Amino acid sequence: MVGGEDERAAGVPAADSADAGFARDMAIHHQQAVEMSYIVRDRTGDEDIRRLAYDIAQTQANQRGMMLGWLELWELPKVSPDGYMAWMPGGREGHGPKGGALMPGMATAAELDRLGELEDDQAEILYLQLMIDHHLSGVDMARACVSQCEVDTERKLAQRMVEGQQSEVELMTALLKERGAAPR
Repeated sequence: MVGGEDERAAGVPAADSADAGFARDMAIHHQQAVEMSYIVRDRTGDEDIRRLAYDIAQTQANQRGMMLGWLELWELPKVSPDGYMAWMPGGREGHGPKGGALMPGMATAAELDRLGELEDDQAEILYLQLMIDHHLSGVDMARACVSQCEVDTERKLAQRMVEGQQSEVELMTALLKERGAAPR
């Protein structure tokens, strides 16, 4: 029985565990960061923004692959029957997304469309603002995993996400300031 007592004892988390929930939700969260990064990469000629977008896309695509790989290895569903954020303290109600977004920090479809229409400085500013929101929520999710997850490798990845995304938020805030803008 997948997720049964014998397998959990062997290191396989339960389907409703923080470990499985974090892997599922963060994989989806990361996918949008990859998407936004590729959009802005093609909408700007600024090498600093292009490099940042490439780094975010590559890092988050790799991490996403690890998390989906764990779910596959654990033979757990890639989508939670309880919905997004059920594993977080307070559940989905405590971490409600803004209108139309799947999870906190995620851009809405309208924001993604707008990002795809803007060019250069305007695209850069919106991307940085959206990505700061995205990272701040990602840091909250990763911190929850650090405190709740039982799989050591996953907790270590979550801690690296906290550190890396906090550093990128500082960089993105400085890039916004250079453009005469600020986080939302």
